[in-house]
Amino acid sequence: MSDQRPNILLFTTDQQRGDHLSIAGHPVIQTPNVDSFVNNGAYFPNAYSEIPSTTGARRILHSGKGNYYCGLIGYSGTEWHEPNTLAQVLADNGYHCINVGWRNMHPTRKLYGFHTVIPHDLREGNDDYMEWLRREIGPQAHERGHGCDANGWLARPWHLEERYHATNWTTEVTIEQLQKRDPTRPWFVWCSHLRPHSPYDPPQHFWDMYIDKQLPQPPIGDWAEKHNVDVPCPDRTAWQGRLPEELSHQSRAAYMATCTHLDFQLGYMLERLQREVTDINNTLIIFTSDHGDMMGDHYLHRKSYAYEGSARIPFVVKYPSNLDAPTGTFEHVVGLQDVMPTILDCIGIEAPVDMTGGSVLDAVRGKPWREFFHGEHSPCYDPDNGMQYLTDAKEKYIWFPTTGQEQLFDLVEDRQELHDLAADPANQDRVKLWRDRLIKLLGDRGDGFSDGEKLLLKPDGWGPEVE
Repeated sequence: MSDQRPNILLFTTDQQRGDHLSIAGHPVIQTPNVDSFVNNGAYFPNAYSEIPSTTGARRILHSGKGNYYCGLIGYSGTEWHEPNTLAQVLADNGYHCINVGWRNMHPTRKLYGFHTVIPHDLREGNDDYMEWLRREIGPQAHERGHGCDANGWLARPWHLEERYHATNWTTEVTIEQLQKRDPTRPWFVWCSHLRPHSPYDPPQHFWDMYIDKQLPQPPIGDWAEKHNVDVPCPDRTAWQGRLPEELSHQSRAAYMATCTHLDFQLGYMLERLQREVTDINNTLIIFTSDHGDMMGDHYLHRKSYAYEGSARIPFVVKYPSNLDAPTGTFEHVVGLQDVMPTILDCIGIEAPVDMTGGSVLDAVRGKPWREFFHGEHSPCYDPDNGMQYLTDAKEKYIWFPTTGQEQLFDLVEDRQELHDLAADPANQDRVKLWRDRLIKLLGDRGDGFSDGEKLLLKPDGWGPEVE
């Protein structure tokens, strides 16, 4: 007799902004499939990435441990030795665990508890998508044959037939793997998409949906002029600076189109699974991303910042049919460390004792929840960009340890972070409140950012790995 516990679909994107869902109130973008989860689940508009770049964020996602406690506070391609990964705990409890798509976990083919790993990982010999593409089309085929960089802002329509796009491949292979699963076990699938991470290369249909639309202009804060660097021809992977208007429009339109392409592939996957694999209603589905993308906000590009475009992420849960919990939109501040506790809570598996996250089912049921949220990132594109941040979704406090600069934003009145309030004499009590919270939090860690009484500068920077 087969196990009747809920199946689990963790559907992740890479570098998707939290405001790039139509349910988030975006004036242009269309994401009808994930939006509909709110009817039988929960949407969290105040979700953040603890480490807003890929490797650290994925450690958090798969351990339920926040920044620092997962062993990283920035970007580093090192092997991870966590014994209680999400897949390992589920496998130990009888789940068939499958991973398809973009990983950025190291080494690329290390199982980390999964029974099957089929990676799309941008490395020769470790990218099953590229091997498939060359078998299908020929030895010269390449995912980036269109000329757009994997960390840049250039954009254009996908250069091959839509069915050859990596997003479509990840979806199809996920379905294929579920058709071949062990039918006596419940399954856990991490379907991990690289897009909307650059290259911004949606199929032509989705490009056409947005390229001629009037799009919102990137917000530019009254504090952001220092990032308005005067570069006549900005590098294709520039992390700061003003882009030419036409290129900026193409980049933002293609990014939105890629988000919609992903949403349509999610809908396609769910239809196929319902028809050919299993009763999808008995499945817990979590849709989220590892971090966002600045997309020119405040003259910044890419990620690793504390600002909304980079740190805020989508987080939507669809309940399995046997789960009785409140549905709708919930304002609690949640993060990637809450994914694993939520999954284990839903299916009744005891969580490892060292997790720092919590089940969002507690939040929706009105149980006590965190007062505020902490994130950080070591220096990445520039020594002065390393940061620490705190937010309760009403305010956000940012501290830059190399310079000592502080920023404070009122997210209720100013979600786009146009006005830095940190230097305003009228807000010094608020700045002190947040500073004192960070002093205590970092002082308890004992890693040199705080002595328990004051924040300590790190003018020479610091590395991404916890020592």
